[in-house]
Formats: sequence, structure tokens, C-alpha cells
Amino acid sequence: MVGLILFGGMVLLFALNAPVAVALGGAAFAAVLAKGLTMPVGLEPMLAVQRLYAGADSFPLLAVPLFMLAGELMSAGGISRRIVALADALVGHLPGGLAAVSVVSAMFFAGVSGSAAADTAAVGSILIPAMIRRGYPAPLAGAVQAAGGCIGVIIPPSIPMIVFGALTGASIGRLFAGGVLPGLLMGASLVALCVVEARRTGRVPERRFDARALWPAIRSGAWALGAPAIILGTIIGGVATATESAAMAVAYALPVGLYAHRELRWRDLPRLALCAGVTSAVVMLIIAAASLFGWVMALERLPQAIAAWMLSLSGDRIVLLLLVNLLLLVVGTFLETTAAILLFVPVLVPLLPALGIDLVHLGVIVVVNLAIGMLTPPLGVCLVVSCSIARIPLSAISRAIVPMLVVLIVDLLLVTFCPPLVLWLGG
Repeated sequence: MVGLILFGGMVLLFALNAPVAVALGGAAFAAVLAKGLTMPVGLEPMLAVQRLYAGADSFPLLAVPLFMLAGELMSAGGISRRIVALADALVGHLPGGLAAVSVVSAMFFAGVSGSAAADTAAVGSILIPAMIRRGYPAPLAGAVQAAGGCIGVIIPPSIPMIVFGALTGASIGRLFAGGVLPGLLMGASLVALCVVEARRTGRVPERRFDARALWPAIRSGAWALGAPAIILGTIIGGVATATESAAMAVAYALPVGLYAHRELRWRDLPRLALCAGVTSAVVMLIIAAASLFGWVMALERLPQAIAAWMLSLSGDRIVLLLLVNLLLLVVGTFLETTAAILLFVPVLVPLLPALGIDLVHLGVIVVVNLAIGMLTPPLGVCLVVSCSIARIPLSAISRAIVPMLVVLIVDLLLVTFCPPLVLWLGG
């Protein structure tokens, strides 16, 4: 009965278009009240409120607002434009060069923001209008940028990986390291698709490769590339935790924007801090509500029951991995990434012995699946951001994104069934 109220209430609130945090928290509170009514000593609602607070009261999760603030500072400090210039010098000579530039720019910016939506917005605001001016159809321009933007949660830093690590106890440093090669694979696959599609449609390169333009672009973008180096170097080298590394990223981004690039002003800081604070508050509220939801699930032993049901379908490792991927792809289509991790990872962790994979490998598989979910309607956040920039309806970009989804799903299967892609750096 409690499980029915929990999931039924969540579905009902989603159908009523309630915000994710309200749907999860409201359903969980209803389930707590129902459970209290059926027990001699009821579970007081105050206990649920305490659980809400405890869900967000985590030192590793402090990295979320810090990375959000670092991304805001770097974007306002001129890093986006310099990253685009560097990507243009590297791949702008290819057929479909501007589309390839959008993907490579998103890969570079992924090492700064930790957020797919921020990645898509920061780079897309520059490149989507540029692609449309060069004759790219608006749906294609938006789809390419959205697909590149989803890599923002795979190449570290990654806010979903921080949430996964805080939830399961997995090393966030190993998760970050494990996301590097899958992120590069996805980026390279999308660039290859852009080149093949450009050749198929007869789009010729607009210029030849110019080695002389490469060094000035590298020199101009050197400060921008310093942030990913600090984040990865300190975490993988064991010098700092993810939270400490996020604080270092903020400390680095501020003087770079103010004094190195001279595009950030002191008067901009309150506005940027407010933007980062609002975005972080949304994420943390979802985390708190999903923590309460997960706590009720644990009381009812629902994760174990769902895991046992999945094992009853098949004991074969390959079939189970395919089922996990299918589950996560469907979940990512309808549920926000942070909430999906907090709700379904407790279901998947009991399956680890049957899946025969490392916890870090599972974390990267989960994040890659949910990143692809950011490209699927109706909740594809990267699609929504691209649509707003390109000024096109969601239906138009949904058709253009299909070839990229196919390529990314192939990459997902490689990540799933080729553990060295994750564990060579993240092992």
C-alpha cells in the first residue's frame, strides 16, 4: 500500500505538471503519513522534514554550487568565446566545420561547467546563430549543439557524478577520471557524424587548415584550459577532494575573468552569484526531496524487490546490462537527471554482483544514459535550451536529433561492454 501511494502519488503529481521536487516530496510525505496510520507508533511528519534536511546536508554536495559559480564566472569572463576560437582553429577546416566546432567547443566547456544545460547555453548562444547564418537548417544547428552539450555531464567536472558519488560512496575522483574517455569518444563520434553528413549533402569546407592560426588560438584559450587542468589534476592526483577542487576552480575563475581577460567586472559578481545560487537551489531541493523519497523506498525494501524482479527476468550478465540501459534510457526521457540518480541507483546497486561490474563503471553507465536522456522529448533539457536559442519548436529539433541519438547509443554500448574505456583512467 505504501509503495502504491509513493509511486502513484509521484505519477499523479507529474501528470498535474508539478515541479520535480514537489512531485517527489509530496508523494513521499503522503507515503509517510499512510505508513504512520498503519503502525502502532506512527512515523511523525517531523521525521520526514529531518530527512529532507539530511538529504542535502552533505559535504561532497557542496561541490554543486561551487562548480555552478565557477561556470558562471568563466562564462561571463570571456571563456566561451575563446574556447570557440580554439575549437575553430582545430576543426573549422573540416567539411561541416562549424558543426564540428560546436561539438569540440562543448567538449572544452564541459571541463569548466559540469552542467549540460550550462554547456549548451554558453556555447550555443554563440554558435547556433552562427550556423544558421552560414546556411545550416535551424533544427540541425540546434540538434548538433544539444548533442554536444550533453557531454557536459560526462567530461569532468560532472554534477551528476558528484551526486552519484555522494549517494553510493564511490570515489568522485575515480568517477571523474572514468568519464574522460567516454566523453572524448562521444565527442569524436559526433564530429565524425557532422563530417559524414556534410559530405553527403555536398557541404564543402570553407577554408583550409592554417597552422599559423593555431598558436594564437591556443595562447588566447590557455587561461580557459587551465580550469579543467586544475580540476582534473588536483582530484586525480589526490591533492584535493571534488569539493576542494570546485573551490579552487572558483578561486581561479575570478582573477582570470577580472584581470587576465578583463571581461568580468566587480559589479557583475552579485548577479552571477545570484544566478548560480538559484540554479544550485533548484538542484539541492530536488536532491532533498529525492532523498526523502528514497528513504521511504528503503523502509519498504522496494529497491531489493525491484532488483529481485529484474534478476527473475534473466540471470545473464549481458541481458541484465541491456535491461539496465533500457531502464535508464526510458527514465532519462521522463525524469530530471538528479532525481533519476537518487531514485534508481539504489535499485541498481544490489544488482552489481550479477552485473559483474565495478561501482565506478556503473556510475559512468548511469550518467551516460541520463545524458542521452537530455536529448529526448519531453524533458530533454539540452533540446529545450537549443530550441530557445534557435527559436524553433521542440517537434522540429526532435526529428533532427535522431541520427545523433543513434550514434550516442552505439557509444553507450561500447562504454557498457568495454570496461577499459572507463577503468583505464578511473580504475
